[in-house]
Amino acid sequence: MDDIVFVLGGGHWDEFIGKLEAQIDGLGNYKDKIIRAGYIDDADLAALYSGAEWFVYTSQYEGFGLPPLEAMQCGCPVITSNNSSLPEVVGDAGIMIDWDSDDQHIAAYENYYNNPKLREDMRARGLARAKQFSWDKTADLIINTILGNAE
Repeated sequence: MDDIVFVLGGGHWDEFIGKLEAQIDGLGNYKDKIIRAGYIDDADLAALYSGAEWFVYTSQYEGFGLPPLEAMQCGCPVITSNNSSLPEVVGDAGIMIDWDSDDQHIAAYENYYNNPKLREDMRARGLARAKQFSWDKTADLIINTILGNAE
């Protein structure tokens, strides 16, 4: 993994691009290891998830957590925030950290980077966890809730 590269995506790119560019410029030789992709088209996500060593999604608040679920479905280990819906979605199939803790981010990255067995374990757990979710189950739950037949 000596040739590790970070791909940064996100739909709110314009809001933080100036600050991000300044921080990246200060990284010396490492700045060439960061690809600033911005918005990633849905058609390209599976290839990125499948080829990634791990996926980081540490948002301050998340309504559901579809990106970590998509990553797990592609066999990609995840690091997510330990807040809002993310623990319910990811369960024990990822590393959970405080979204705003640099120390916890670094420890989680080091954990995956230095422990291929952990990455493999989380790949397997993520694939199993992702099978618990489907659009059919979601539609059935919504219909049953609307009709008052929720279990």
